[in-house]
Parts: sequence; structure tokens; C-alpha cells
Amino acid sequence: MQSLLSMLDSQIAHLENLAVLLDKELHLISSRNAEELMTLLKEKEETLESIQAIDSEIHRHYQSQLSAENRSEDVQARLDQAQKCLEQCQYQTQINQTAVEQGQLRLTHLRNLMLEVRAKESLTYDKKGKPSGGKLGSGVSA
Repeated sequence: MQSLLSMLDSQIAHLENLAVLLDKELHLISSRNAEELMTLLKEKEETLESIQAIDSEIHRHYQSQLSAENRSEDVQARLDQAQKCLEQCQYQTQINQTAVEQGQLRLTHLRNLMLEVRAKESLTYDKKGKPSGGKLGSGVSA
């Protein structure tokens, strides 16, 4: 039973660490710091792998405890705390996902604006005064 409690404490610590990493991730996304974001993502991946490993151990111990019907209030309190931390991490992940999507939309919009400017710069007029774009002058090849 003490082993299960210590694993739950460890899992809660990992989940709290993940919440801190997710908060840093949002800051790095908004500041567009790609290099630090990549480093943070590696650390986040390692934390997630640790959470997954501990989770499988907890599951195994918890199942054996359920069969023995020795559920204590301490175990349930820690499980509730871990669930609360997990829900907070999931919420923060959704916020980060929205921030990334908004960033991608801004980049797409900026790219479209740049393409429009380039198209206007290359706009020329033919002999009849009608606009025509994208044609290079005679004798010019790309």
C-alpha cells in the first residue's frame, strides 16, 4: 500500500511538472521562440513518458488493491488530486493548441498578403491598357 501511495505522489509531481511545462510552452508559442520551444518539447516528451510509465505501474498496483478491497482514503484522495492535475494539463493543452492554430492562421494570412503584394508589383499593362500580371519582359528568362 505504501508503494502505491509513493507512486501516486510521484505521479502527482510529474503532472504538476507537466503543468509548468505547458505554461512555459504557451509563453514560448506566443513569443515565437522556436529554439527554446524545441528544447521544451523534448523535456515535455520525457515527462509524458515518465507519466505513462508510472501510470501503468499504478494501474497494476491499484487493480491488485481493488481485488483485496483495501481501498484507503489516502489512495482515493491522491487519485482525485492526480485526476485534477490531469484535467488541468488537458485544459492547458487545449489552450496551447488554440494558440498554435491561431499562429498558423496569422502566418497563412501574412503569406497571402505577401503574395498579393508581389502580384501587384508584377502587374503590367498591355497595349490596350488592360492589366496583365506575371509576364516577364521579352528576352528575359528565369
